[in-house]
Amino acid sequence: MYEDKTLVCKDCGNEFVFTAGEQEFYAEKGFQNEPMRCKECRTARKNSQRQREFYEIVCADCGKVDKVPFLPKNDKPVYCSECFENHK
Repeated sequence: MYEDKTLVCKDCGNEFVFTAGEQEFYAEKGFQNEPMRCKECRTARKNSQRQREFYEIVCADCGKVDKVPFLPKNDKPVYCSECFENHK
C-alpha cells in the first residue's frame, strides 16, 4: 500500500527517504502531514529546544555554590548534588 518517498529537508535541503513503514506509522497515529525535516535536522531541532536554564544556589547544608535546573523558592532549602543524595 505504501511506497518509499524521497523528500527534501526544509532545513538543510538534503534529500531523505520517508519509508513505507514510517508512512504506515504516521497513518496509524493520525498524522496528516509528511515530515519536513530529515532525521539529523529533527534531532538537532529537538536538542536545541531542550536546553535548560540553570540557577546558581548556595547549598543549605554545606554552603557549596552549585547550579540547579529549577528556580529555587525562598521558603524551602536547596541542596548541592552531593547533599541532595544524602537527603533522599
